[in-house]
Amino acid sequence: MAEPIQIYDTRVSGYWNPRHTILDRDGVEMGVLSVRRNGFGMVVAGEYRPEKGEVLFFRRDPGLLRAQFSIWTDGREWLGSSMRWNVIRRQIDAWTGSRPYRIVPRQSFGCGWRLVASKTGVVAQILPKAFRRSSRIEVYRKMDFELVLFSYFLGSIILRESFFPSSLDFMHSAKSRPAKAPSPSKA
Repeated sequence: MAEPIQIYDTRVSGYWNPRHTILDRDGVEMGVLSVRRNGFGMVVAGEYRPEKGEVLFFRRDPGLLRAQFSIWTDGREWLGSSMRWNVIRRQIDAWTGSRPYRIVPRQSFGCGWRLVASKTGVVAQILPKAFRRSSRIEVYRKMDFELVLFSYFLGSIILRESFFPSSLDFMHSAKSRPAKAPSPSKA
């Protein structure tokens, strides 16, 4: 895989309503993502407060499926939404208005998620650090920070579900391979 063009690290504190501090490549704090749960333990909202800039809000959309959230700015502008179509399937579809993305588990055993664009492939990865609650976010293509943050928010909620590798790559490579043309028969 290519070298990442941007790297972010996270530090997590708190258990019921965790706070994720986002750090840039140099270790400078960029902002804090707070996750809020209801009395049953279900994540219902999130809020990202940057050191400079606009506050972002993550809201659970009505529905029974996990990872069904939308992201909004301070001025109530919609930036994106997500949907997990099946409880068993470990793929989250995310939309930002311009193009669709998928959030899928890594290709190897171990927790972590990949953000995949339909035409360009892997654009970012969320890699938890071993035996710690912190993670590293690696970005491989130019993209909005809000989308990276939204993917991290969704992936951090269901991190343990990503332990087994994804079969998405095998399905995708099988679909993209052209079928062999039948050889002309000699009569």
